[in-house]
Amino acid sequence: MQPDSPRPTNYWDYIRVEELLQLQSGTATSEQQLTNDEVRFIVIHQIDELWFKLVLRELTAARDLFALRPVPENALAGAVASLRRVTICFELAAQHFRLMETMRTQDYLLFRDKLNPASGFQSAQMREIEILLGLPDGDRIPLGNEGSYVEALKSHDGSPSPALRRVQRRQQDRPTLKAAVDAWLHRTPIHGSHPDDPGDEQVVARFIERYLAGHETLCQRAMDHAVAVQALTAGDQERLRARYRGQLQGARRHLRAEDVPPASQAFVRRLRAAILFVDSNHTLPLLSWPGKIIDGLIECEQTMLAFRQRHARMVERVIGRRVGTGGSDGVAYLDQTALKYRVFTEIWAARTLLLPPDLCPTIEDPSFYGLMQQ
Repeated sequence: MQPDSPRPTNYWDYIRVEELLQLQSGTATSEQQLTNDEVRFIVIHQIDELWFKLVLRELTAARDLFALRPVPENALAGAVASLRRVTICFELAAQHFRLMETMRTQDYLLFRDKLNPASGFQSAQMREIEILLGLPDGDRIPLGNEGSYVEALKSHDGSPSPALRRVQRRQQDRPTLKAAVDAWLHRTPIHGSHPDDPGDEQVVARFIERYLAGHETLCQRAMDHAVAVQALTAGDQERLRARYRGQLQGARRHLRAEDVPPASQAFVRRLRAAILFVDSNHTLPLLSWPGKIIDGLIECEQTMLAFRQRHARMVERVIGRRVGTGGSDGVAYLDQTALKYRVFTEIWAARTLLLPPDLCPTIEDPSFYGLMQQ
């Protein structure tokens, strides 16, 4: 018997267009009962959820790579591409707010009560993204009076919802991207030394102290220039000097990991040194792709923060500072998330400490990083 011929594929079958176009009725029985504004509101949020779906796939792929030990160097380009796609997804999602802003306040108020007590806070995929990235639970801002953000994901009768189950599965999905990346960066060879090598702590400490010496020189240069061109009085001079002394003191405290519990200091100290080592020497062959990973993480998180900020401004423009449909502080809550929801804090902090090339510690073993290879 001859096997059946493959069935020709139509665009509408592959994309499932007809099914997709039946999903914009909200709580009504028919889309015809809705205004154009409400249909647009639904469509935009559905598109956001589709972007979030792609984001989760890309972040998972990157996390799975960095969870390997060792991480294959020839796979780093794929991780950079995944981070870039996440950035683009959030850039595109942020552009949708322009279309939302074509809706006048009174037009939105015609159907806003239908949403109550629903809220964008209940987007399980957005919570999944935060969990997968590694946002600490302790940094979360409560939506209202719930003891935990997972309370807002329960059904009205308190039973588990599909959203809650999705988030609970993600909570069990370990490690986070941050934990995997931090472990990978921590293993960065510093001056050719690896974490398990004899004398590695001394190598790291020497790099840190040399880096701090360069930072002290940079602060002195900047302070002398600022005092010379900005200070009008003795009080101005002291104010500027105090500011630069505080910056130098903060650099010492950060690089020596004096701001973390003693049990974590050795790991965090080496991690912070590794980030600066990579960022300061990203033109070297062995450190080129790690440098791109660091840049990709910064760009990715920056775009997510910009998305949150853009969301807040759209909401303020359309409805002002009303109480959110889910009982939150509305715009004030959104603004807080844009300020506080940072994951890759060690990488962000390194940008304050980076030195110009002439003040960076000299590489002790340049051949290790491919400088001498032909």
